[in-house]
Amino acid sequence: MPSRDTSVDQYDSPWKEVIERYFPEFLAFYFPDAHAEIDWAKEYIFLDQELRAVVQDAELGTRFVDRLVRVTVLSGDDCWIYIHVEVQGTKQAEFAERMFIYNYRIFDRYKRPVASMAVLADEHKHWKPTSYGFAVLGCRHTLEFPVAKLTDYEDKTDELLASDNAFGLITAAHILTQQTRKQHQERYEAKLRLVRLLYQRQWDKQRVIDLFSVLDWLMQLPEWLNAQVWQELETIEESKKVRYVTSVERIGMAKGIAKGREEGRVEGESRLLRRLLERRFGVLPEWASEQLTSASEKDLEAWGEAVLTAPTLEAVFSETNRL
Repeated sequence: MPSRDTSVDQYDSPWKEVIERYFPEFLAFYFPDAHAEIDWAKEYIFLDQELRAVVQDAELGTRFVDRLVRVTVLSGDDCWIYIHVEVQGTKQAEFAERMFIYNYRIFDRYKRPVASMAVLADEHKHWKPTSYGFAVLGCRHTLEFPVAKLTDYEDKTDELLASDNAFGLITAAHILTQQTRKQHQERYEAKLRLVRLLYQRQWDKQRVIDLFSVLDWLMQLPEWLNAQVWQELETIEESKKVRYVTSVERIGMAKGIAKGREEGRVEGESRLLRRLLERRFGVLPEWASEQLTSASEKDLEAWGEAVLTAPTLEAVFSETNRL
């Protein structure tokens, strides 16, 4: 696997993927009341492109993970709504405002009810925003949204690990990752405990691979300790006479990590370039926003250089034609 910087823990990519793959379990674990109102016999659809289109010019702080899902509720009239899910990894003053803005923008675009909910994965135990709004001249506009705070589970590790829900294990891994920052041996032992648990549950192969990938991303270790984890995993598979996380899956996980980091870096560069462009040329037209959304890292670098001297917005984007 490629070398990884273990001084900064990464939480975003595995959260995004595992929410999509195990969405019913996600809601059942963190928001059981909402889960009970959804008709899970009907298809639910993730709308990543649509969400980017809605919020692309409303960048209010760094987004950790956000997903938009269309679901059908158990109302008896085939009623479908939107669920906006945000996983926030840092304390931010503007977070509640962002939830408010995204909620009304999604409603404005689709004219359907929108349920906003948040998982707070930061380490500030007393930071728990649940509403945002304003009142002026007799008019009141407020959004109240449910939150799940991961620090609330810190003293429930055994309960989390006893849960058959995928997010019991993931929540435990997240907490243990935070608790073992810069404590490599302790993290190694915690990671081994979770890996062993994966194989004790009699889960199917794909579930083991998915959750191991999350653990491996969250609980980063120096390469020499990571090699020991892989060795232990091979020993477990030999003793149980199974072969789940083979060398092929291992290579795939490494590529997935690299791809996730690449996508995260490109998205960050795109947001920065958008702000620079808006400062010079004002609100961006739709064609420019579409260019930014689909841009490669090479395009963004070229436009970033051009934005300083180009006389017009069109001239900035024509820079790639000269490369």
